Amino acid sequence: MSTLARYFQFDELKTNHRTEFIAGLTTFVSMAYILFVNPSVLGAAGMDKGAVFTATGVAAAVATIFMGLVARYPIAIAPGLGVNAFFAYSVVIGMKVPWQTAMAGVLVAALIFLVLTFFKVREAIINLIPQDLKVAIASGIGLFIAFIGLADAGLIVANDATMVSLGHLSSGTSLLSIFGIIVTLILISRRVPAAIFIGMILTAIVGILTGLIDLPSSIVSTVPSLAPTFGESIKHIGDINSFQLATVVLTFLIVTFFDTAGTMIGLATQAGFMKDGEMPRAGKALMADAVGMTVGAV
Repeated sequence: MSTLARYFQFDELKTNHRTEFIAGLTTFVSMAYILFVNPSVLGAAGMDKGAVFTATGVAAAVATIFMGLVARYPIAIAPGLGVNAFFAYSVVIGMKVPWQTAMAGVLVAALIFLVLTFFKVREAIINLIPQDLKVAIASGIGLFIAFIGLADAGLIVANDATMVSLGHLSSGTSLLSIFGIIVTLILISRRVPAAIFIGMILTAIVGILTGLIDLPSSIVSTVPSLAPTFGESIKHIGDINSFQLATVVLTFLIVTFFDTAGTMIGLATQAGFMKDGEMPRAGKALMADAVGMTVGAV
């Protein structure tokens, strides 16, 4: 354990195994939703939900392990919302592009992404972004994620007249979400360690006791096969042969570039990694990010 502490610089960073364990568990619980949301979104495009579930977990595991062991940043990486919705609803459903061809576009964008990262072009661009714009990008992504959370909780709903309006705050799901938000905010304001994690646990317990959250039928189940989707992106790279699909690839690249950059900047700033607007060891962190995207595309 002392070797582990030395490698991850526990003394320099003033942390310990207990703190890191709680932080890791909190991070996992916070982001595990993507294991269920990603298959739901991509399933609308015709992809096998079981295969997407497994691919999401594998991509997240590989990228996060790479981030921890190589970059030594306490940042977890997983497929995120935004690009997957563009993929499913705009490209596949809206533009009538087969999901296999669309996945090939994602793979091409990921490979370009990886090359830009490997030659430190991405790092140079991020470091050239003014600090105020970096804060704005990170804030925008945070607001987007908060918006999705409020929508999933039923606190806000679509409205033809105003685009967005308050949901039915008397529903059980909405009340449970409000309870979780209030409890978490109180714990954070009181500077309680692991406030977010405790808030999630208390919310889950209340949800189970009130019947709003179903208990799992089993602890462990078989892992769905990757076969229905694995390698389809590679097989259909030749389908990227039109201006329309080239535009799709470019859109995937640009959206992912700023999405991941903003998230990385926001997390690094909150964690105190940013120095004069730049992250130390940023190249390794960004490489882990790019590796995760490439693995997920395959």
